[in-house]
Amino acid sequence: MRTENQSSLSEFLLLGLPIRPEDQATISTLFLAMYLTTVLGNLLVILLNSLDSRLHTPMYFFLSHLAFSDISLASITVPKMLMNIQSRRRSISYKGCISQMYFFVLFGCLDNFLLAVMAYDRYVAVCHPLRYITVMREELCICLVAGSWFFCCVHALLHTLLLIQLSLCANNTVPNFFCDLTALLKLSCSDISLNKLVIFTEGGFLFILPLSTILGSYIHIGSTALRAPSTKRFLKTFSTCGSHLLVVSLFYGTLAGVYFFSSFQNSSDKDIVASVIYTVVTPLLNPFIYSLRNRDIKQALETVVSRANFFK
Repeated sequence: MRTENQSSLSEFLLLGLPIRPEDQATISTLFLAMYLTTVLGNLLVILLNSLDSRLHTPMYFFLSHLAFSDISLASITVPKMLMNIQSRRRSISYKGCISQMYFFVLFGCLDNFLLAVMAYDRYVAVCHPLRYITVMREELCICLVAGSWFFCCVHALLHTLLLIQLSLCANNTVPNFFCDLTALLKLSCSDISLNKLVIFTEGGFLFILPLSTILGSYIHIGSTALRAPSTKRFLKTFSTCGSHLLVVSLFYGTLAGVYFFSSFQNSSDKDIVASVIYTVVTPLLNPFIYSLRNRDIKQALETVVSRANFFK
């Protein structure tokens, strides 16, 4: 961005959620409760995974990173939104807005990759159980997570650098409750064809590759479960896949609606609702779907609680 644009647009105005003034207190309380549940639930997952040696497996290693990513994703947007609702000051500084957009893209991408990595882990566990230990060795798990971090950092940096080269118009109103990439592009007076091209090519590749991995993994898992003679095993596998695919559908469906099927025109209430789903609802559901319903996690929680009572 040119110097004159940075000085003239020192801050942005976030319109926030489309709610009536009389409903602000109720909505604020609801989102605060959801945010605290998200943070506490995911922190509990990380804590249990670090304290219980029985959870030192590839599945829970990936789950810990997903929990950290979900905490970060929610923390980037929700606290600022709650502050704006309470203070009725909807402004955010230029640097704060760009930083928020960068980290939002980063952790949104990281969630994307970790969901794919977890799907691959389940594929190996269900379809190749005898080779699971040799395939999902510690070195591979670390490389998968490190690679996810690397590509997502580069992805977020690329879009941020392209954005700050644009000239913004006098209008500094962001029609959302956080600094979203597509919303900021709509404020530009410059040609954004390069930005759109990168979103649909590089962003599309990073969108389709993990999604294809997830779908391919669960197609193989489903075919393996159908061939299994045990009805109990089939139902257990189906239940695990159904929960994962539910979160995947919410995450990818809303992302596709906002970033690939949006017309880069004025944001609609549907886009804001979709943003709420993948920034607030999905991180809230993940610890319950992936962990708190899991027998190993429950046993680890019981062990930690019993140890705490013992030392009293």
